[in-house]
Amino acid sequence: MLQDIEARKAKPKDKPYKLADEKGLYPLVTTTGGKLWRNRQSPRGKPARQAGGEAG
Repeated sequence: MLQDIEARKAKPKDKPYKLADEKGLYPLVTTTGGKLWRNRQSPRGKPARQAGGEAG
């Protein structure tokens, strides 16, 4: 399970990257260091991406 501290300490890299969680919720760390929360769950059982808000 992804811990809050791991998401907060994530550093920017050359390309955006994900910090995975087993439940489908993950932050996408941008090249500028922003964290965009995403969700890979769908009510119909098919994989779908849903965007959330930006965090710290």
